[in-house]
Amino acid sequence: MTLDRFRPVFAGPISRLAKIFADTGITPNQVTLASLLFSAAAGLCYALGAANIFLIGAALIFVVLNSLFDALDGSMARYLLTNDKAGDFLDHVVDRYADVFIVGGLIFGEYAGWGIGLFTMVGILLTSYLGTQAQALSIGRFYGGIMGRADRLVLIMAASLLHIIYPQAIFGYTLLGWSLILMGIASHVTALQRIRFIRTRLG
Repeated sequence: MTLDRFRPVFAGPISRLAKIFADTGITPNQVTLASLLFSAAAGLCYALGAANIFLIGAALIFVVLNSLFDALDGSMARYLLTNDKAGDFLDHVVDRYADVFIVGGLIFGEYAGWGIGLFTMVGILLTSYLGTQAQALSIGRFYGGIMGRADRLVLIMAASLLHIIYPQAIFGYTLLGWSLILMGIASHVTALQRIRFIRTRLG
């Protein structure tokens, strides 16, 4: 995952914010479910807002909140010493639904063609599956490759912001459309990288 190298930079602020949330009595699972609601709201705004920069702005805010809360729940669980398999399972399920909601919103908003959208969605879900399949095969959870979930979210945030500034099409697609294309290509490349890694470890 390309952005993994920056994880230590955000670990401190996220940890401090997680402690504040946890001390109010909010549970990690509640934060996880809140992140799901933010992703659904983002997807709805993308689906309805292709020609409305205010809805794109709202979608951007919801994606940021989804990303923040997705980072907070694990940090809260570690702080509260409740980092268990049930919470980890819920987090992974919610992440997959969040991917579908956000990317699905871009597909329904027709920022790129449906064929491109399907290509991208398959790549994203396949990379996620391969990450956990490595663990199922006793290799250990593996999230390597050129584009993981954090990379996708940052790309969507950047494309959303640039779309607000410049909503016109470039060579047939807006910047959000091009982000969907880039995610599709990078996700399938990542899937191939993970397949190669798993196959190598299996001998």
